[in-house]
Amino acid sequence: MDRRNFLKYVTLAGSSFALTSCFQGRNSNLQPDVSLSASPMAVNEPLKVGFVYMGPVGDFGWTYAHDLGRRDMEANLQDKVKTTFVENVNKGADAERVIRQLALDGNKLIFTTSFGYMNPTIKVAKDFGDVIFEHCTGYKRAANVGTYLGRFEEPRYLTGMIAGKMTKSNVVGFIGAYPIPEVIRGISAFTQGVRLTNPQAKVKVLWVQSWYDPTKEREVAQALVNLGADVLTQHTDSGAVVQFAEEKDIYAFGYNTDMSKFGQKAHLTSPINKWGKFYTDKALAVMSNTWKPQDVWDGIGEGMVDISPMNQAIPSDVQQLVNAKRDEFIQGTAHPFDGPVKDQKGIVRVSKGKVLDDRGQLAMDWYVEGIEGSIPKDKS
Repeated sequence: MDRRNFLKYVTLAGSSFALTSCFQGRNSNLQPDVSLSASPMAVNEPLKVGFVYMGPVGDFGWTYAHDLGRRDMEANLQDKVKTTFVENVNKGADAERVIRQLALDGNKLIFTTSFGYMNPTIKVAKDFGDVIFEHCTGYKRAANVGTYLGRFEEPRYLTGMIAGKMTKSNVVGFIGAYPIPEVIRGISAFTQGVRLTNPQAKVKVLWVQSWYDPTKEREVAQALVNLGADVLTQHTDSGAVVQFAEEKDIYAFGYNTDMSKFGQKAHLTSPINKWGKFYTDKALAVMSNTWKPQDVWDGIGEGMVDISPMNQAIPSDVQQLVNAKRDEFIQGTAHPFDGPVKDQKGIVRVSKGKVLDDRGQLAMDWYVEGIEGSIPKDKS
């Protein structure tokens, strides 16, 4: 698995992960503030920015969302930047070759958008001290390497609230990619939202063991419907689940981007990633020679994640509930894992008045109450 997610590695990384201090607040720095000594850009010379993608830009999921962010940055900065991207890049030697070539081609800012690119990014960065690198989902930083991630659990919770109100069978189906902490956290945040609005509803999870496989996604969606699910959600990249739901006259949520085009009636909303502002801000920081190596983990309030427009089939009172909770996330008065939080066995994992902290979220390997089934072994 060469995806964006470092989360399955948090336990292996141990104390060297420096988690005790790394997530004390959003936009916190894991290393001391270090300004690069790179020379300012030549007057009127556009900043060359490279992107490395793990999938095709047309997946309508993870990679497509990053490419939308790239295009937003171009629209915001126009002739101040010149961008290029390489898609379908495997981890390891392939990634190192592509990243190195982008640096050799004169790109002074390079975004690497998969966890599998972490070590190649760090390796190439050592050889190009005048190039800035931003790695999505990694935990290794350097004087010229920053990291970034979205708080995906916030929009997941909101979609769960909707699912709890829209299901008639009280069975909600979740199509999982790989059983790693990021996905488990998303399933659990979603279920927390479901249980807020409908404590009787259950979430059933089946796994594709892939990030992007429209055929398997559809097969798993059918299996969940066979188990009684009348609302579906996914942690996969294609629009196949929403298309399937449209055909079956049931409801579904997309993921990563607004997937309403795949089913106008079925699509309730999508948790979406919004990288454009972040990419624009980082480019401006490089151009002004103010960039610093940070670890950024931002949510709805910072504009990095959100939900797409809600389907009008969702009752207005439910939409109001969702918008109110969204406001609480923005204000910091609510958290997807506000205690008390119990696991499947009824054991209290987060006590009342507490929240599941960032370290606990990054290492999450357990289901919250309300999820049926066990977590399988990761086959990635």
